[in-house]
Amino acid sequence: MAGTSSAPGDLEQIRTFLNTWRLPHETRSPADDLPVLMTRSADWRAAMPDIPRPRPQELDELLALRTDLRTTLGRSAPTGLREWFQRHPVHVTVGDETRTLQYRPDTHNAAATIMAMVAAALAGQQWARLKSCPDCRNVFYDHSRNRSRTWCSMYAETSDGRACGSIAKVRAYRKRRRGD
Repeated sequence: MAGTSSAPGDLEQIRTFLNTWRLPHETRSPADDLPVLMTRSADWRAAMPDIPRPRPQELDELLALRTDLRTTLGRSAPTGLREWFQRHPVHVTVGDETRTLQYRPDTHNAAATIMAMVAAALAGQQWARLKSCPDCRNVFYDHSRNRSRTWCSMYAETSDGRACGSIAKVRAYRKRRRGD
């Protein structure tokens, strides 16, 4: 999904990575796109150009990382990532003239690069704005001023999109009308 769900900068690649697990609207049965995406070099580069394409033996680690990252969404202090940062240390350097911090992975692989991007998002206080829709589980970036967005979208932004917010509000309205 693009538009109002997109995240700024490198965080969009993390959002894309997290959305390789999805709950399709048609079937409502979980689908995992990561194994196939890893085998398609051009598709991987298009989706996540700054993350090195993983080798087949890295699949289990990336599946576990994706699961752990998804459990920390919406939190400003995700303590569940300590083991990942211990396994994939991140080096921080200060830019010369711009005074910006640069986060570099200790090793050059997908998991380490992802952890460096997560570290940058945590330091920039952007990680807590990544959230998972309670209905479709799509990961979106909360652009709202007070960080209160709940659903991936109120309107179906694309032909295959889902208006989870509108659907939830209609359900709540009907429930109130029934007196439940």
